[in-house]
Amino acid sequence: MSRIREYRSVSTVAVHAGEQACPVTGAVDTPIYQSTTFSFENAEAGAALFSHQKEGYVYTRYGNPTIKALQDKIAALERAEAVLATTSGMSAISTCILALVKNGDHIVSANSIYSATFDLFSRKLPDWGIEVTFLDSTSPADYAEAIRPNTRLVYIETPSNPALKILDLSALVPTARNNNALLVCDNTFATPFNTRPLELGVDLVIHSATKYLGGHGDAMGGAIAGGKELLDRISVEYHRDLGGVISPFNAWLILRGLRTFALRMERHNSNAQQIAQFLSEHPKVEAVCYPGLATHPGYEIAKRQMRGYGGMLSFIVRGGVEAGKHVLDHVQLCTLAVSLGDARTLISHPASTTHMVVPRERRLEIGIDDGLIRLSVGIEDVEDLIDDLDQALAGVA
Repeated sequence: MSRIREYRSVSTVAVHAGEQACPVTGAVDTPIYQSTTFSFENAEAGAALFSHQKEGYVYTRYGNPTIKALQDKIAALERAEAVLATTSGMSAISTCILALVKNGDHIVSANSIYSATFDLFSRKLPDWGIEVTFLDSTSPADYAEAIRPNTRLVYIETPSNPALKILDLSALVPTARNNNALLVCDNTFATPFNTRPLELGVDLVIHSATKYLGGHGDAMGGAIAGGKELLDRISVEYHRDLGGVISPFNAWLILRGLRTFALRMERHNSNAQQIAQFLSEHPKVEAVCYPGLATHPGYEIAKRQMRGYGGMLSFIVRGGVEAGKHVLDHVQLCTLAVSLGDARTLISHPASTTHMVVPRERRLEIGIDDGLIRLSVGIEDVEDLIDDLDQALAGVA
């Protein structure tokens, strides 16, 4: 593992990190250790494992060789000392939050975050005596002003879900650190191919590994990346007891998906950039939101802290809800589905699906226009994707 980390190329790390040929059989691929428990050589060895005096495996909820290979690969990609793999992205978020805050503590959070995270912060945490202040701002000064003496955590996404807002990580790091708060960043949209927040000073990075890391829409998982001491504390004191441990099989699927991670991200980035440019010039499109366009308000920051601009974009179709529904009903190549980061292109219209129960005023406040369409751009041929979107838009009144 340490030898692999010396390679700077994301492509090489994605293929090799965390894995080695099986010393018993010579198998090149990491085996699926589909075992719940592991035997001890003798009583003394078992005692050493349970007292953490010796490294090894006792029970898959505590650790598993397949899961460890996945953790080591993600750690190498994020340049992290350690990674903790979980059952899902939300498991990673909830485990992280519950390990770091308690009754009476305060969190400062971006307003533009994943809807399930917003639900956790706005509905669940207050019941447990944890207060959250939401900011509809990308200004580090506003974050500094919102911090209180009992603030333990600053939580952000960049690019954010769903509004694709860009926050300046280098500016937010001292804001949190100078106030004795940890800075946690959900890096699912950017991925370590495009941004490595830990290298910019962020304390912890969170992933829904279900998305770009796995890349094929067939395995659910999550990850927390950061310093070993902090990750050990989260693992021993919370993760094991809360039980959100990824299965060895899902870990293996994500591990397999990561070998093509760099190739996929190059295509996601390239396709999304070209599609964003096409849509920005289309007469039926009112606006396009993509960090790689110079018109994006966070473009200069994104250009500085991102290698590429990712595979997520959104655009507003002229004509409101009905126009948005028309596009979804008439695409032929794009797949009508939620989620993101799949090899195939996924398209959704939040106003008529995921956010249809949200009052319109509230929906508009968080940036979800009636005609907004969210596109998770896949790795298909970009001309085919552009043709598909063009023919669907052609019928918009």
